[in-house]
Amino acid sequence: MQGTLSEIDIRSILQLIELGQRTGYLEVEAFGGDRSSWRDKTRLAEQFWIVFFLNGQIAYAANSDNSLSRLRDYVRRYKVDAALDNVSVPSIATINAPEYGYLWNLLETHVLTPAQGRSIIQSMVRETLFDLLSLRNGSFIFEIGPALEPQLTTLEISPLVAQIVKQVQEWKQFHPQIQSPEQCPVIADAAQLRQKLPENTFRILDRWADGKTSIRQMARYLNRDILPVARAIYPYIQQGWVQVLYPTTTAAPPNRELVPAVATSTPSVVFIDDGIATCKAVEYTLKQHGYQVAAISNPLQALSLVFQIKPDLILCDIAMPELDGFEICAMLRRSSAFRQTPIVMLTGKDGFIDRVKARIVGATDYLTKPFGDSELLMLVEKYVGPSISTISDSAQMTLDALEQEIAEIDTRTAKP
Repeated sequence: MQGTLSEIDIRSILQLIELGQRTGYLEVEAFGGDRSSWRDKTRLAEQFWIVFFLNGQIAYAANSDNSLSRLRDYVRRYKVDAALDNVSVPSIATINAPEYGYLWNLLETHVLTPAQGRSIIQSMVRETLFDLLSLRNGSFIFEIGPALEPQLTTLEISPLVAQIVKQVQEWKQFHPQIQSPEQCPVIADAAQLRQKLPENTFRILDRWADGKTSIRQMARYLNRDILPVARAIYPYIQQGWVQVLYPTTTAAPPNRELVPAVATSTPSVVFIDDGIATCKAVEYTLKQHGYQVAAISNPLQALSLVFQIKPDLILCDIAMPELDGFEICAMLRRSSAFRQTPIVMLTGKDGFIDRVKARIVGATDYLTKPFGDSELLMLVEKYVGPSISTISDSAQMTLDALEQEIAEIDTRTAKP
């Protein structure tokens, strides 16, 4: 089985392998012309991935980097990364899976336990599938063959793919501020960051946001998915206090050249409602939570102001004099500048017909009136991300884990 991803997607390929209970390996290569992909910014050569299967389940997955840098990142969480320097070339290492051979050497020499080895392989598989399920252009070939030996674990495809697809969709909430797990955070405004953040939070970011450690590496060190790690630093990127950089190569020398990502600002919201009191209340709430907001009570003025502001999100009431929300939404959608901008219509409790009409004119979503502050903030966060003052619990847990990791590093380095 072989072809291109324009003919069949990765998810369908994996489903076919699972249904057929196939044993063998799948190779996927990204097209060089995939200019919509962040990988073109990070690689010098074509990138490929390989996934090994046993009876329709995944046994192991790797990428085109044949160095041991990924494995070293993963074993660091168990504080045995130095052991890799003493590992001889394993007998089971193959051209396609040298990393797997080195991992088995660590297991055979009891540097790692089987449970730790399974955890590492599961993380490697999840990481590889995230890349593959994000890929839009490429070629693939599946070869039936003997299983990769020896076997430590296998993973069911369907539940794993369902989880990763959800992650890929959630990752989009960070665009365009964060585009790739390979991007490296770096502090851009230390003075402002220190002034606004608690000392322990600043210390965490000061250690990890060094322009050399990628989001993916942080996730490896902490035994976490990339989503909570990205979510932890995202609010600071929105404020411009932290930037993310693209490495010019996929290698990891300490002096590699880095290219700044596109600069971004605090998300902006336009709220259009002829009720002056509602406008003031919404404006106050959003500003209190760190968003830029313009509340406009005159619908006739709204169109010209929207074109000047070019907001990240538009909230628009339906029932307004002279120019209603349907007309405003339809006119905005005719402009190429607002074809992709989220537009949320404000409807009444019994506004089923209004919601149908809103979809017809191109509205992204609707919010039922009356609404509370929590409903408003949840909707705004859904489309433009969290503000600096609304870091989620999972993000704070990740920051706490980063702080603990720093403390452990400090303890180890302080020892004679």
